[in-house]
Amino acid sequence: MATRTMAEYTDEYFTNPDGLKQHYRDYNRAGEDAPVVLCMPGLTRNARDFEAIAEHLSDRCRVICVEQRGRGFSDWDPMPSRYRPVTYVADMMALLKHLGVGKVIAIGTSLGGLMTIMIQAMHPGTLMAAVINDIGPDIDPKGIDRIKSYVGKGTPPQTWQEAIDAVKTANAGVYPNFTEEDWRWYTGNLYDDLDGKPALMYDPAISQNFDSDETQAAPDLWPFFQAMYSIPVVALRGGLSDILSAETLERMAEKHPDLVPVTVDGIGHVPLMNEPKCMKAIDDLVARFL
Repeated sequence: MATRTMAEYTDEYFTNPDGLKQHYRDYNRAGEDAPVVLCMPGLTRNARDFEAIAEHLSDRCRVICVEQRGRGFSDWDPMPSRYRPVTYVADMMALLKHLGVGKVIAIGTSLGGLMTIMIQAMHPGTLMAAVINDIGPDIDPKGIDRIKSYVGKGTPPQTWQEAIDAVKTANAGVYPNFTEEDWRWYTGNLYDDLDGKPALMYDPAISQNFDSDETQAAPDLWPFFQAMYSIPVVALRGGLSDILSAETLERMAEKHPDLVPVTVDGIGHVPLMNEPKCMKAIDDLVARFL
């Protein structure tokens, strides 16, 4: 059962290199010397996805849950061609400069996991450790096709029940054991409430590059992933994932000298990170820096 948390955070903003305002939640009650955890969500997702793990870690770490341009309460980009991972990585470096933080533990879900790998390759020394949630150097094209089928597509729902039904249709195979309460919670993370009606919390234009750039479906990320070998990593996988295969996770664990693989049975792309085995693995990783 997915549950909402009573997390303590402040809503903050920074300006990215293109002059857009980006929103982040700052869970900052662990003290000045606490390690900083940077949470980066998936393609269409936002800071709400990290509520459970952020609250769980916030007594020990300062947790920053960022929303990429075009998502959540961040500005939409008037030039959709800039909705690309390399742009997002530059935004994250601007965020760290804004925070005055030199090193972080990254938690990246899906796209955020790809960004984590890219940050380590492009800006070595920035990451102390990383949690990569249901993504890896080999990406299953079946999952990419599934995501392409609904991102930025369809008629915006006019009622909350329409939104719930649409989210359920797109994700029924991802979370087959969800209850109606779970679907309401999950949908509430993807839509904002405007005068009682659901409003999508991402710019549909993010689908333009995603649809047109076939290299995003199967990039050769193994050379990038090699840069991760120098830091400890937890790699999460949904047992039903159509993005990260069991074989790829096994290969990642074989090649990386300090990687803990965690598979959550009965769910697809992605684990919610409120699962006990995910929380324990993340706890163990963070404990190495306390």
